[in-house]
Amino acid sequence: MGLDDRKLAVLRAIVEDYVATQEPVGSKTLVERHQLGVSPATVRNDMAVLEEEGYIRQPHTSAGRVPTDRGYRLFVDRLSRIKPLSPAERRAIERFLVGAVDLDDVVHRTVRLLAQLTRQVAVVQYPSLARSKVRHLELVPISTTRLMVVMIADTGRVEQRLVELPAPVPADDVTDLRRLVNEKLVGSQLAETPPLVQALVDESAPRLRPAMTTLSTVLLETLVERHEERLALAGQANLTRGGLLDFQGSLRPVLEALEEEVVLLKLIGETEPSTTRVLIGDENEVDNLRAASVVSTGYGPGSTIVGGLGVLGPTRMDYPGNIAMVRAVARYVGELLAQN
Repeated sequence: MGLDDRKLAVLRAIVEDYVATQEPVGSKTLVERHQLGVSPATVRNDMAVLEEEGYIRQPHTSAGRVPTDRGYRLFVDRLSRIKPLSPAERRAIERFLVGAVDLDDVVHRTVRLLAQLTRQVAVVQYPSLARSKVRHLELVPISTTRLMVVMIADTGRVEQRLVELPAPVPADDVTDLRRLVNEKLVGSQLAETPPLVQALVDESAPRLRPAMTTLSTVLLETLVERHEERLALAGQANLTRGGLLDFQGSLRPVLEALEEEVVLLKLIGETEPSTTRVLIGDENEVDNLRAASVVSTGYGPGSTIVGGLGVLGPTRMDYPGNIAMVRAVARYVGELLAQN
């Protein structure tokens, strides 16, 4: 059965109080703290219905109640407004991110900022090479038989590889190779480059073909085959700030899950464009995170999503505040990438 507005207001008050105090919430406290407009007896009846429906539970013999995963889910789904950022928070985000000097700096500043603002564990995925385009390819001669290939993606990701050439290549030929690979590949999605790389070999002048053949193997490795997705993590110490009921009394499963990059990428790297995903407790597919909640979204320049970011913490988290913060930071990072 659906809950009426009054019972939803009681549930909302229980969630807000429990998040703020870490203490189970009783009917007397609710009536004192919130303008519910009804008697304590009515609130007790409403709480009995909420408990029967599985939205709140009694953690031990105390008179108070705490929200269940189902209660948090209803609270999040019925959020009428996301907590707006204060001018001070907006300035802090802008100031913190605007001084970044390169992509590594952007990612590390972002993950530290998210952890500080939300007091949760923050996770930021580096821009995914699979979603990037080639901005520039540089060929740097190390010797007459050795080149350094430097690939710069439009998201700022930089990949470097060494190429051992089959025979000495004069400087003029290196210039020609550089021009040819840039003409052919700049602006292309990395995932779409294999046929273009093959065409480079087929279309090369005979004198360049041996070098281009070797170079093409390394280019394919750089552009397509070695998509090592990278993550930055911050704020693990925030996990210890909570109460006894957080994480069902044990941090170890959560800490073990945070060691697994594949798990974290699945959590934050699969977010659809312009949506914020909230996974609560048992909604997490990862067993070790069944006592945690994750708020995540995608980020990137304009409408292009190149990576994910988010926060992870106890199910007893400030959902309106964390959703607002994750969205705002993602927007600022996207604008920063668009400018650069």
